[in-house]
Amino acid sequence: MSDLFSLAGRLALVTGSSRGIGLTLAGGLAREGARVVVHGRDQATLDSARRRISDETGAEVFTARFDLTDAAAVDAGITRIEAEAGPIGILVNNAGIQKRGPFVDFSLADWNDLVATNLTSAFLVGQRVARGMVERGAGKIINIGSVQSQLGRPGIAPYAATKGGIAMLTKGMCADLGPSGVQVNALAPGYFATELTKALVDDEEFSAWVRTRTPAGRWGNTDDLVGTLVFLASGASDFVNGQIIYVDGGMTAVV
Repeated sequence: MSDLFSLAGRLALVTGSSRGIGLTLAGGLAREGARVVVHGRDQATLDSARRRISDETGAEVFTARFDLTDAAAVDAGITRIEAEAGPIGILVNNAGIQKRGPFVDFSLADWNDLVATNLTSAFLVGQRVARGMVERGAGKIINIGSVQSQLGRPGIAPYAATKGGIAMLTKGMCADLGPSGVQVNALAPGYFATELTKALVDDEEFSAWVRTRTPAGRWGNTDDLVGTLVFLASGASDFVNGQIIYVDGGMTAVV
């Protein structure tokens, strides 16, 4: 049974993985035997992430730095990864940003930034990596969605639109790539305590709402995501395709 979940020898690219949830996801894949490419914008932060994962897991870890929203940069970046580390067998489209504001006042510039980072990047990187997977007849792509792939809240309508787009992009990629032996699924976190959500965690009123709204009665810890990610990246999920799996403590299951 353990072999069913093994990632030994496979190369995984996790976008936006120099810190936060992405760093935990990359480390989780490395612990199951994957060779990992951590991606981000700042080389010093990437080098720190590489050392941390390597020291904790003993895995071979590479770094990649390129603009996910630029098609030429994505092509060049993936080409470099393939030349240095080999074919990518697992892709985790994790990179994303959040911008909040009332819908009627939300700027077009902020809308464009959200769409480019949260949705266009998954299209560009997914398309480029999928070409090699199709040629090889195998591959795993995991897009990172959100409870906002299904639920809305005041002040984040544009963000929710991008995460809803991730859900439908996942299903469309499944339809196109499934016949070639590639599985594409989405992992959709609920409310997780990270360095980026610290202000929300520290807001007692908001934290109380999260605990009350979530049947598990707590915020998620980033390690809560690793088991589902490993399942989706491994042979255990070879007949699972086009699914959005909510790891949210039950939030999307209740009213």
